[in-house]
Amino acid sequence: MMEQSMLNGRMLTGGGGVKEHYNTQLLYFTSSSVSENDERIYMICDKGGNPNVMVKDLLTGEERFLTENKKGILKSYVYFGGTLNQGLGKASVCLDSKRDVVYFIQDDKICKTDLTGTVTVLNKVPSGRMTAFTHASSDGKYLCVPMTDGRCLDFDPETEGCGLDKRPVYNIDGRIQEENLNSYLCVYDTHTGDLVYEKVVEKCWITHVQFHPQNSDLIMYNHEWASFDCGIRRIWLYDHSRDTLIPVRNEGSDTLGRPEGYLRSRNDWVCHEMWSDDGASIIYHGSYAGGPAMVGKYEPGTGKYWEIALPDSYNAYGHFTMDHDGNLVCDGYFKYPWEVKKIRENSTDNGPDPHKKDAEYICRVLVDWEGGELKWIPLCRHESDWLGQDAHPHPIYSHWGDRIFFNSRMNQNVNVYCVSTFCKI
Repeated sequence: MMEQSMLNGRMLTGGGGVKEHYNTQLLYFTSSSVSENDERIYMICDKGGNPNVMVKDLLTGEERFLTENKKGILKSYVYFGGTLNQGLGKASVCLDSKRDVVYFIQDDKICKTDLTGTVTVLNKVPSGRMTAFTHASSDGKYLCVPMTDGRCLDFDPETEGCGLDKRPVYNIDGRIQEENLNSYLCVYDTHTGDLVYEKVVEKCWITHVQFHPQNSDLIMYNHEWASFDCGIRRIWLYDHSRDTLIPVRNEGSDTLGRPEGYLRSRNDWVCHEMWSDDGASIIYHGSYAGGPAMVGKYEPGTGKYWEIALPDSYNAYGHFTMDHDGNLVCDGYFKYPWEVKKIRENSTDNGPDPHKKDAEYICRVLVDWEGGELKWIPLCRHESDWLGQDAHPHPIYSHWGDRIFFNSRMNQNVNVYCVSTFCKI
């Protein structure tokens, strides 16, 4: 079954052969990995022993490296076992898909590169800070680099780390609350490299940032791995024009879309927020406290919420992202009613999410928010082992919406695949 269904998913990369093995993965899904015309895909590849940014021409198959990192992986969020102030920040790589400009952190330098591989140093990360996933504004003018007081990850991963990703054994958000650590929304001019502003967010661990698609004064950010009140602490908006911090999901019973009697609660688990193309809505997913998984939508302009509870059997962790028409793609949750899941080792990078990482399918998901219904269309098995962040499939649509790209590690190496949205198994 796996071989037959994976024929629908074409491998784009891979360290093949007996003598050579390497990993290739998409950029983090808060940024597209594909040029606006769908002709090029940008990835992180560790061929040669060190991670670097690579671009692949989807028409000719030509591959080129755009960076020359030789110092391994920079320590940052998700890459807890990396080297302090040295190496490529794998979490930092993001793409301006309209202009084919890639932003990244190398050592302590905030950089950008274009298709020619010409690297420009924009600025430096202040000493004593830890970085995470970055984001470029849709007009190409600004780059947001989230930072947190370095004490948040001040530990020896060899003696105080656990799992494949060497994450600390202590509660990171708990340390931030107890020691009054702060995060910083640092916004840089992408042309001059100047720091435009720095917004201090107290007692907060920010790892995800996303500019509003049409208003670069508005930034969505998160409280990562919230140690309390995750259902209402996770997602926030910063309005720079008004200098206000606004929570996105609050407690309440006014949810539309038939949430099967579940109320929005501070005890819920919520994560992986994402803007719609027009910025009119935000999608997220998670689970109700003591209840099933769900996917939700919020409209900042109207204050309305829609949430759809998933079937009880859909208990495998996954991510949702959108195409330009609002259709979703998911790498988790789906399960055929008659299916008995194979027994496999659970992911070693368990966070606070309540679900096991053992999902196997890439599904297109069509949403009727008003009717509270989801139509799941399984396209192929991804079969990823989910062992570590890089093996999370993190599916994304092409800009045309005709293909979906995703990561998978079925054996030793992480590779990138694509599947047609017209396929069905």
